[in-house]
Amino acid sequence: MKILVQKFGGTSVKDEESRTAAKKHVEHAVSEGYKVIVVVSAIGRKGDPYATDSLLDMVEGYHSFLDPREKDMLLSVGETISTAVFTHLLKKSGLSAVGLTGQDAGVLTSDDYGNAKVKEINTDLINHYFKTNDVVVVAGFQGVSENGHITTIGRGGSDTTAAFLGAAFQAARIDIFTDVSGLMTADPRLVESAHFLDTVSYYEVSNMAHEGAKVIDPRAVEIALQAGIPLRIRSTYQPVDVLGTLVTHVESQIEHYRLVTGIAHVKDLIQFTLHADNQQQEKVFSALASAGISLDFINLFTDSAVFTVKAHHEAAAKEIFTAHQCDFDERLDCSKVAIVGAGITGVPGVMAKIVSALNLEGIPFYQTSDSYTTIWVLIDGKNLKKAVNTLHTVFLH
Repeated sequence: MKILVQKFGGTSVKDEESRTAAKKHVEHAVSEGYKVIVVVSAIGRKGDPYATDSLLDMVEGYHSFLDPREKDMLLSVGETISTAVFTHLLKKSGLSAVGLTGQDAGVLTSDDYGNAKVKEINTDLINHYFKTNDVVVVAGFQGVSENGHITTIGRGGSDTTAAFLGAAFQAARIDIFTDVSGLMTADPRLVESAHFLDTVSYYEVSNMAHEGAKVIDPRAVEIALQAGIPLRIRSTYQPVDVLGTLVTHVESQIEHYRLVTGIAHVKDLIQFTLHADNQQQEKVFSALASAGISLDFINLFTDSAVFTVKAHHEAAAKEIFTAHQCDFDERLDCSKVAIVGAGITGVPGVMAKIVSALNLEGIPFYQTSDSYTTIWVLIDGKNLKKAVNTLHTVFLH
């Protein structure tokens, strides 16, 4: 039995036109002899009635009085509705299809509500339905805990669901459908000269996704890598024979001399400088972790620590600093720009080019960091567009 996993994001199922475009890809896969596991996200984006953010707004968002279990109960509804609506369309079009919740599909998770970890995929039920159906539609983003409670597996969770199902069924391929044609060298909304990438490595796309390229969740890439299953990032709205960007572990398929693959970015950050000794730092970091506040761009010194947090965590972070009697400074409206490429490894002069390019444009930067394949720079949010375009011109023209 040949199995293909197709994941359709919120914009791919937002209305009748989009769902019809998605349906064509399912029909094509069935015509080629595949059994298809379709994973769907909630319909649309914030402002649309059943989008995840819209549901969250109904209970005052991050200030909700619901406990995490109750919040998951609410947020899982969006994908469940999407599953039923899309299954209806497939059946109406003559396809043999069945819709399943995450629980029905055997997605077993921990009970870490809001960010549950997938522990196991029970393949029995989907295999049972494949005996009489060509398509199984699964609600992404959700599963069930050992205690029988509905859980959600974090933002980007539908991608993760698709990857886990692909791994569990050893699928021929996992196709992630979005509203873009594939992975670009930068966000085309900021960089008009951004161009399409035919092939990228798992590591490159994972790093770009970690650094703000929102076409795929990095957890999904890591799962596919471990399972050795190829991924494609595709557009719902393009013809069925346009296959988008291939994500592969076969390094020979990557251009060996491509220094930089792409420029990614993350907006809405706050840089804090915490004036505290190492013992105070330890206590504050533990408190931040307990509050679910993730830190990035961390530099530690004997009498201070510098790091960034997401802007929506500002108030909670400052409360923790005050409770631990720590003085702090903050820099508002920061953005992180990342230069990503497997070719960076071991090549001297890349940071020098970045510094020279930003200085030439009069763009100050406040922190830098690097790994084997990524270099990060923290800048003012107002300079984001200029910085991304400048670095794209330097490295990718």
